[in-house]
Amino acid sequence: MLARMRYLHTMLRVRDLDAALDFFCDKLGLGELRRRESPEGRFTLVFLGTGAEGDAGELELTHNWDEKEPYPTGRFFGHLAFEVDDIHATCAKLHAAGVTIHRPPRDGRMAFVKSPDGHSVELLQRGPGLAPIEPWKSMPNTGTW
Repeated sequence: MLARMRYLHTMLRVRDLDAALDFFCDKLGLGELRRRESPEGRFTLVFLGTGAEGDAGELELTHNWDEKEPYPTGRFFGHLAFEVDDIHATCAKLHAAGVTIHRPPRDGRMAFVKSPDGHSVELLQRGPGLAPIEPWKSMPNTGTW
C-alpha cells in the first residue's frame, strides 16, 4: 500500500521574478498566496495558487537574486498543468496579452504556452473538449513545449 501523501507544490526557478509574476498572475490568472524574502540566502520564494475551492495545490517561484544566466531546461520540471473552463477563451486572452500559443487547442481540449523562463504550461479543457474553432483549428505548432 502506498503511503498517504498530499500534493503541496511545484517549484520553478525563475530568473526575472517580475516577468514570471506578470505571466503566472496577470496573464494566466493565478494569485499570490504568500512571499518569503531571504536577504541572507539572497533569494525570494513566492507561492501562487488558483484560489479555486478545494484546490490546495501551489506553485512556488524561486528567485535566486544573483542568477544572471537562464536556467538550463533540466533545472525545472517538464510542465505544469491547469484545468480551465474555456480553452478557447483562455488561449485568446493569453494570445492578446502577447503570449505565444506553442500548441494551439486544435482539438478543443489541450494547449501549451511557456512562461518567460521557458517553463511549459499545459492548459486542459474542463470536462469534454470543445468543438474545434478558428483560429486555433488551423494554427500550426510553434517551437517546443
